[in-house]
Amino acid sequence: MLFLFSCATYNSRIGNYYSEVRNGNYQKADADLEKVKLIKARRNQLLYLLEKGKITHLLKQYDSSNVYFNQADVFMEDVRTSASDIALGTLLNPMMQTYKGEDFEKFMVHYYKALNYLYLGQPDEAMVEARRISLTSYAQQDKSKRENRYSDDAFSLMLQGVIYEQGNDINNAFIAYRNAVDIYLKNNNQYYGTNLPGQLKKDLLRTAELMGFQDEVQRYEGLLNTRFEAVAPPEGGELVLFWENGLAPVKQQQDFFFALTKDGFGNFAFVDPAGSFNIPFDFASTNARKEDLKLDDLRSLRVAFPKYQEQPPFFRSANVSLNHATYQFEPAENINTIAFATLKERFLKEMSQALSRLAVKKLAEIAARPKSDDKNKDTKEAVALAIQVFSFVSEKADTRNWQSLPHTISYMRIPLSRGVNVLQISVSGQSNQTFNLVVEGTGKLQVQNICTLR
Repeated sequence: MLFLFSCATYNSRIGNYYSEVRNGNYQKADADLEKVKLIKARRNQLLYLLEKGKITHLLKQYDSSNVYFNQADVFMEDVRTSASDIALGTLLNPMMQTYKGEDFEKFMVHYYKALNYLYLGQPDEAMVEARRISLTSYAQQDKSKRENRYSDDAFSLMLQGVIYEQGNDINNAFIAYRNAVDIYLKNNNQYYGTNLPGQLKKDLLRTAELMGFQDEVQRYEGLLNTRFEAVAPPEGGELVLFWENGLAPVKQQQDFFFALTKDGFGNFAFVDPAGSFNIPFDFASTNARKEDLKLDDLRSLRVAFPKYQEQPPFFRSANVSLNHATYQFEPAENINTIAFATLKERFLKEMSQALSRLAVKKLAEIAARPKSDDKNKDTKEAVALAIQVFSFVSEKADTRNWQSLPHTISYMRIPLSRGVNVLQISVSGQSNQTFNLVVEGTGKLQVQNICTLR
């Protein structure tokens, strides 16, 4: 029973909630979430706040949603790794530590908070959220100083530009659009599975023109291999519509096997049987001493490590029809790709910590074994066996993540007529569906989102 319980992933233990979210039964999902003891545990407080923020957003309870997201935001800013967390991670497994959130999850909190504020008719608060996107970007850059690491989020910067523009702050909108475009240009026009959107090119050139930055218009026309075309503002304003499709990948557990080795310079490292990995022993996180490490005792170590499993979305494409014109969504954020990539980027560091933690457990088991002439041999054998069994059942990967995030986010910009606009939205994939969205054209820029979470 202990073994079976230890193998259960976070997703399987909270599966009823996610099934209801996937099926669009949001009221039932909210009720189910409150019944899950696992997510109410102190170490999972952030996950509870994130899921409550998302489900209340889906229920259009935007005030309540931001109460939860604001608490999650404060939690992620203030949480620190405590001594007890380190001890739990070393003696048990990282699943017992406080969940602090994935880096991309921090950006998505700003996305939902900004949407909530705009739905509530609070543009000033949405502008504050836009500024906080920059602060999150700076913090992430300080954390990930190496090249080729997830340190910015192009989608969040594009969203920042939309929010500034909605608040008629064209200068900051231009800066945000430019920062987003620069990320794409730096990465050969693709960023974590998303190509540079054509709409983003237009928004950058348009805001540069509005600000009178002709040098910037000409420079980016060359960099983007496109030409700026001035278009009269629509009488009813415009709608920026985000389409959240599918669900984020879930974490599963996979097992790796390693042996401890020592090179000619006295450095210890873990090597797998195929020789694909050479991972240094992490002395800092374990307080272990080199003299305690004996290679013969650490020849076979099984370590549990998380891996993502994609949840392929039910729908693959969508378009919007309005006033005899059809508009296509463009991909803007691929959370599925980002999740896989960021886990891969930190693999070596986290695997080193996991292996070193497992080695400490093994050393404790060895220390408990009796000597040949020990009078309490039977007792010590029992203690050693107990430690061995405990180590086996407690070795578990951290399979937690914010799983109600969408698989991908796409967007479009739609010109509106003055008055009532009835948008016909068509989604296609394993089956086709059509539904309407009614938007009042006010002459201003509006922002909304739609969700298909299967």
